[in-house]
Amino acid sequence: MNAAEAIVQCLKSEDISHVFCVPGESYLPILDALFSEKKIQLISARHEGGAAFMAEGYAKASGKVGVVMATRAVGATNAAIGIHTAKQDSTPMIVLLGQVARAFRGREGFQEVDVEACFRPLAKWAVEIDDAQRLPELLTRAFRIAQTGRPGPVVVSLPEDILHEQIHNEKFSKTFVPKPAPSEEDIQRIEQLLQSAKRPIVIAGGGVIRSKATDVLRLFAEKWSLPVMASFRRHDVFPNDHFLYVGHLGLGTHRAIVETVEQADVVLAIGTRLSEVTTQDYRLLSTQQLIHIDIDYDVIGVTYSPHIGIVSDAKEALKRLLTIKLQPTWATWTKKRREVYEQISSIPLVKRNVNEIVIDTLQRLLPPESIITNDAGNFASWLHSFFQFQQHTYIGPTSGAMGYGLPAAIGAKLAHPQRPVVSLSGDGGFMMTMQELETAVRYHIPIISIVFNNQMYGTIRMYQELRYPNRVIGTDLSAISFANVAHSLGADGVRIETETQFSQALIKALQNNKPTVIEVMTDPHVLSPFLTVEQARGGKQ
Repeated sequence: MNAAEAIVQCLKSEDISHVFCVPGESYLPILDALFSEKKIQLISARHEGGAAFMAEGYAKASGKVGVVMATRAVGATNAAIGIHTAKQDSTPMIVLLGQVARAFRGREGFQEVDVEACFRPLAKWAVEIDDAQRLPELLTRAFRIAQTGRPGPVVVSLPEDILHEQIHNEKFSKTFVPKPAPSEEDIQRIEQLLQSAKRPIVIAGGGVIRSKATDVLRLFAEKWSLPVMASFRRHDVFPNDHFLYVGHLGLGTHRAIVETVEQADVVLAIGTRLSEVTTQDYRLLSTQQLIHIDIDYDVIGVTYSPHIGIVSDAKEALKRLLTIKLQPTWATWTKKRREVYEQISSIPLVKRNVNEIVIDTLQRLLPPESIITNDAGNFASWLHSFFQFQQHTYIGPTSGAMGYGLPAAIGAKLAHPQRPVVSLSGDGGFMMTMQELETAVRYHIPIISIVFNNQMYGTIRMYQELRYPNRVIGTDLSAISFANVAHSLGADGVRIETETQFSQALIKALQNNKPTVIEVMTDPHVLSPFLTVEQARGGKQ
């Protein structure tokens, strides 16, 4: 077989069922090889950034590797935002990029870029294959690197002349992902430190979700009455309505929830890199005794030097932690911190704005197995503050990328076609990738897109008003009817302004087997659940 056919065989060996792309002439042989392969569905997107977001969202939802293809430099660089998101979100992804023929390399050929140099800072690994006979070896290695340790994106550059060459002795096998476990000595040390605690907490991150350890985490927390917090945009790591859940450490987290961490004396951080956002600009965890468990050696000790640092798969660690013996003395404190969370996360009976109406309605009407994705933007602070997530129901970008919600929803829906998938976006972020609505229409992918339209870049406006009150520049946007845009692309679209209108629109969208945009007109003076424009200006003056 030729190299292009070998690539498809490798994808099959890894159980890849979907590949996302914008087609390009630099990898036409791979497209031709996929034409004859019935077990892999090719999803052709409208923009490489959208295709990369689809692959990333698919990988998060399915637990598999996301695969995206793009042509030489111009397509490759368009896909960069999705690669960066996969890196920061620890999402396994393979990025197959076309490259100029080997004879043209180094002469600034048409659409040439040094792929390895360009993507080395963005990817977990970047490699250019310059010998067709090494393709099986290097592509297998790429899948292994993408999935093992801390998962991430691997970029593979494919000079177009290689794709036609014949390959001999090609052998592919599915990647085995090792699951390191803590030693008995490690478990004993954790037991001793937790036993000395008066106010311990668990901070759980994406590593728990990736290792399919959410149920074991719940059992562990229940056994020892341990309060659990979710790291940044990992809300679904623990049931939010559980009596031991005490909040999410994200952007704009309420001060009362941050105080739970500040009051803790021992922190068990598992499957989280303790990012800037999770640690509130690295201000938390300066006085607490830290137990840090992560699959990647390089993550431990990067932001904080732990009292106990252990390299382990999250599920293997939690299974062994079920065997420890503790005598909890923190039940009263845990109960109090849960009460604080419940008070902060409750939507008032009398809704103060349409944003609260939307979140309350989603909570009431969405089936429990629904998946929610979101863009970056202040509209998401209502979702993150008030919605009660269940396990495996949320997909959001820790990279903070705008334009993520819609294409990620497409990827999630392809991974779980029987589950409702709803994306939330602001008008700014939605317009960055709204062309992918046509992709959803073309492939009959019935996602629901909720667009909060306040005709501005709301997050930047908030910081503008806080730091430079009344000096607004660059953040106003035009009045656009996204409902009409949806109709023009072949989807359903409706603009709503009241609670009744939204309920009716959501019920209809859940029943329809068609992509739907629900445009929510929001008040531009309401910047967040806890801040208006007038308050922002007043606080500065």
